[in-house]
Amino acid sequence: MKQIAIAGSSDRNPLEKAAEKTREFARELARYKDDVVLLTGGREGIMRLASEEFSKLGGIVVGILPDRQEGNEFNKIRIKTGMDFVERSGVLVNSADVLVVLGGGVGTMIEALMAYNLGIPLVVLTDTAYESDELEGLAKDGYFDHKKIEKVYFTSDPREAAELALRLAKNKRS
Repeated sequence: MKQIAIAGSSDRNPLEKAAEKTREFARELARYKDDVVLLTGGREGIMRLASEEFSKLGGIVVGILPDRQEGNEFNKIRIKTGMDFVERSGVLVNSADVLVVLGGGVGTMIEALMAYNLGIPLVVLTDTAYESDELEGLAKDGYFDHKKIEKVYFTSDPREAAELALRLAKNKRS
């Protein structure tokens, strides 16, 4: 099974542009539900929207939660880490075959940079109206720094983001 993780805002009322793209991403990813497990931070906002779409189409959602939180109702499996938010992000990112950024602020961007630094394939969905859209400006020639650890992929198309994630996860598992 490919473990595709998402990073996104926990805003209870996420920005509509990001919300629409998240739903479309999750629906596309759900076409491969027999080969994919969706990993999320397990809480509200973008994480909840992706979890709802993916699970209602038969996919398995694993919520990697901070502290001992229950998270949203769409977590099929709950990993209560007992850790704070940043430490929990380390578990989420390290468990991923690929990380997809669906729009968010500083926590989302930290997860993206963490994935890059750890050599985990990264796809960033742009044009979400969140600050994470600015990550593209940091990636000169597709990399966040001179080390060129792992190429970062950017797209404004949620379906393409899902396809890229599947392809990169497959390559990572081989």
